[in-house]
Parts: sequence; structure tokens; C-alpha cells
Amino acid sequence: HVQLVESGGGSVQAGGSLRLSCAASGDTLSYYSLDWGWFRQAPGKEREGVATISGGDGSTYYADSVKGRFTISRDNAKNTLYLRMNGLKAEDTAMYYCAAGRLRGKDWRLPHEYRYRGQGTQVTVS
Repeated sequence: HVQLVESGGGSVQAGGSLRLSCAASGDTLSYYSLDWGWFRQAPGKEREGVATISGGDGSTYYADSVKGRFTISRDNAKNTLYLRMNGLKAEDTAMYYCAAGRLRGKDWRLPHEYRYRGQGTQVTVS
């Protein structure tokens, strides 16, 4: 089993930057083979995929709305996933969640495809 804890959220003005972290603990043997993702959910909206990084070759994919502004990365030595967010906009305001699992070719944008999920960290852009 893997536990995920997000941090780094906060309030920022439009155009600003934040870096979210997702610390993993538990079954360390699983880390390197897992696919990882960041999701967000704004009030009244469905949870949407923001970015993903594969456990295999480290390939990354992004939602069109964040391409060029957000960067997903992972530090295997620290068992930590990151999301660097630049050029933040008001529409980026949401609760951000990290997730991990073995997608095996499934759609990375679907939250239920990930076995492990964190509790979220709030990002507010004004």
C-alpha cells in the first residue's frame, strides 16, 4: 500500500507560481513502477487530469489548458512527485490531488484508474 500527502498549495496572484509536492510512503518497492498523475477539482466541476508522468520511461502528458505553464516531475530518491505551476490564472483555482497506479495503457485523465490518491491541497489564484 502507498500513502500520498500533497503540500505546497496556497493563494497567489494571477501570473504567479507555485510548486506542489506529493510525498509517498509505504510500499517503497512500488514507487519506480507506478504511473503518477496530478488532478484538480474546482467547486461544481468534475475532477480533471492535469498532468501525468509514466513509471516506465518518464513520459509526460498534460491537459491542453496547462501545456507550457505546468511541469510534472518526480524525484525517485525522495519518493516525491512535483507539479511546477507558472503563469497561474484564476481558472487554475481548484483543489489539487496527486495519484499513483499502474495505468497499463488506460486513459491517464481518469481518476479512477489510479489505485492511490491523496487528500488534496488547495490552490487559489486571484
